[in-house]
Amino acid sequence: MKALQDRILKDGKYLNNGILRVDSFINHQVDPLLMDQCGEEFAKEFARVKADRILTAEISGIAPALMAGKHMNLPVVYARKHKPVTMPDQVYFTVAPSHTKGNMVDLIVSPDYLPRGEKVLIIDDFLASGSTILGLVRLVQAAGAELVGIGTLIEKSFEGGRRSLEALGVPVVSLVRISSMESGKITFTE
Repeated sequence: MKALQDRILKDGKYLNNGILRVDSFINHQVDPLLMDQCGEEFAKEFARVKADRILTAEISGIAPALMAGKHMNLPVVYARKHKPVTMPDQVYFTVAPSHTKGNMVDLIVSPDYLPRGEKVLIIDDFLASGSTILGLVRLVQAAGAELVGIGTLIEKSFEGGRRSLEALGVPVVSLVRISSMESGKITFTE
């Protein structure tokens, strides 16, 4: 997606160790027009999967998931990192490593919002190693729901996460694929 590529080149910052900082337009400050374009693209890419809802991870996946939900007319559920007192005692829970935080994070969803038998589309900001997305997949499986697709804004293909996701047998769509960030130069894969 050219608009997202252009924005990454303009405002993205390489921080070493494979980390690309895009918080000025995706997750700390959000560009709603760009996220709306991304949501529209996800809606086109996943029109055939007939999802019932979208699942993402708190915080960074919320903006693209919401916009995809808007264009697909689907509810969006996000896996929380902390269990609020308003959540039921019985929850779906897993942990996943955080590339940017350097530790494990909790992923928690109420069974009220991830019903058994529903078709779930996962939308997230990054695909790197695939660990966070695989955590979301575990939540879908624990709920007895059906995974129908995975979408990400940015894939760092040099980290190899796509291989583990393709083994799931569902469409995996990244709006932008980065093949290299050697010496701070971002190279895209078409």
